[in-house]
Amino acid sequence: RFGKLEDVPSRFRDDEHLLEIINRIAIVHGQKVDESNPIIDMRLPDASRVNVVIPPISLVGPVLTLRKFTQKFGPKSVEDLIHFGAWNEDMVEFLRACIRGRLNIAISGGTGSGKTTILNIFANMIPNHERIILVQEVDELSLSQKYVITLESRPPNLEGRGEITVRDLVKNALKMRPDRIITSEVRRGEVLDLFDAMNTGHDGCLFTVHANTPHDALARLEVMVTSANPSIPLLNVRQMMASALDLIVQQERLRDGSRKIVKISEVESMQGDTIVLSDIFEFRQTGIEAGKITGYFTATGRIPKFLTRLGMVGQELPLSLFTPR
Repeated sequence: RFGKLEDVPSRFRDDEHLLEIINRIAIVHGQKVDESNPIIDMRLPDASRVNVVIPPISLVGPVLTLRKFTQKFGPKSVEDLIHFGAWNEDMVEFLRACIRGRLNIAISGGTGSGKTTILNIFANMIPNHERIILVQEVDELSLSQKYVITLESRPPNLEGRGEITVRDLVKNALKMRPDRIITSEVRRGEVLDLFDAMNTGHDGCLFTVHANTPHDALARLEVMVTSANPSIPLLNVRQMMASALDLIVQQERLRDGSRKIVKISEVESMQGDTIVLSDIFEFRQTGIEAGKITGYFTATGRIPKFLTRLGMVGQELPLSLFTPR
């Protein structure tokens, strides 16, 4: 609760009782959990995620993990994120211009860091007249624009047939005349199709990736691309990524449970066989007071190379925005 673990009274008599509840949920969702299929993922009607692990994979008995997506206390808007200390006004101004200027942006972060919340708020900055194709594994984003089409992947049925993957949906999205393609999270080969789209005129894409730093994000994306097509030379993969991506926004859940954008990094270019990143904004920690991490957001002094490009599409930003605090 509020970013921290909290003990609650147990509501299950024993492992058998918990397994009975798990089986009830699985049956309703057309899934089966047993020793041959000990790990399953499901989604409840309120968009909560359910993950189940049972023996012999789990050595402590059946485990049911429920991740609820409630907006009652969580951030809903740009102002909420400022109030919660996730970013500051300068970062908002910069990112809003980048999104409206149709830059391709990856949101990187670890589990529970708040990537989906940031993606949702970024996506709602897109102008209302644009046609948005939203690709998700589970429906967890809420967009306010008029022309939004949501596509959701589907697991195979009990016979192992009928699966629709995120990659299938990204490929199909390209046929739907999108102004924007938003992918809630890239994990596998769909990132190759997404990079191809970015490099062939489908700009303004947004997606999240599970990684702990902007450099880690590039490394994970590289692995995904090479796994999807091992025949592509590594140098070509990196050139493709450097050409496609403009920004990596790093979201982090800090030790005190707070969530912040700790870096906004420009993907500049290739230098030899390495992709060059340049930090534009960052969070600098100064200490800990009463168990809370203290610090401040600041520009680094680096001027983004795409600043002129933003100005050409009406998204002008003052140079003073990039003056370090």
